[in-house]
Amino acid sequence: MTQANQYVVETKHLRKELKMGQVTVHALRGVDLQIKRAESLSIIGPSGSGKSTLLGLIGGLDNPTEGQVWIDGIDITNLNERELTRVRNEKLGFIFQFFNLIPTLSATENVALPIQFARQRKHKNATKRAKELLELLGLGDRMHHRPTQLSGGQQQRVAIARALSNDPALLLCDEPTGNLDSESSGIVMERLRAVQQEMNTTVVIVTHDTEVAQTADRTISLIDGKVASDVVGEHA
Repeated sequence: MTQANQYVVETKHLRKELKMGQVTVHALRGVDLQIKRAESLSIIGPSGSGKSTLLGLIGGLDNPTEGQVWIDGIDITNLNERELTRVRNEKLGFIFQFFNLIPTLSATENVALPIQFARQRKHKNATKRAKELLELLGLGDRMHHRPTQLSGGQQQRVAIARALSNDPALLLCDEPTGNLDSESSGIVMERLRAVQQEMNTTVVIVTHDTEVAQTADRTISLIDGKVASDVVGEHA
């Protein structure tokens, strides 16, 4: 990777083939992508276009058939599972459509958990860090609430805070507003934008929602496993 300081994500000639019985599905067909530090990028496209496959490869959750992926200057393509786990823990934060919060823990405890389990702790006081993130995401009055006492939008913001707990260079979001109404979706995206700007975090969002996609600095469209368009948005 020649631009390690500039790009948090770089892929070269990324291909992914999936075996479906006797049929080979070409999920990705040579994707070259560069994502700058502190940039927000949305990935759109029809179902089956390769969006989630690309996100999974960037996150080290799957291996490409061909090509390479760099995360914050590290080539993750041929890392073993132990090395990949370390990169994911230290460099990446994940946000999914489903919140995956632990129901018996408060918002603060849910956010503090990844800090307590981190191999190299960036924050000595996990509870203090959790509260700071919840404040940033507008949940200062909900810190002691459990997930069942929170709305869907509030739970997703707790999930965002948890994903940010170890200061990842890259935040990967797979349909983060998929289970939310329009008002909650707007609040979540507003807070994500604030996180990107205040923490200089690179944010990648896979979405079917055009309004969500338009909040990003840049949008790429995938069709049949290829980048069909790459457009800089009005927020860049």
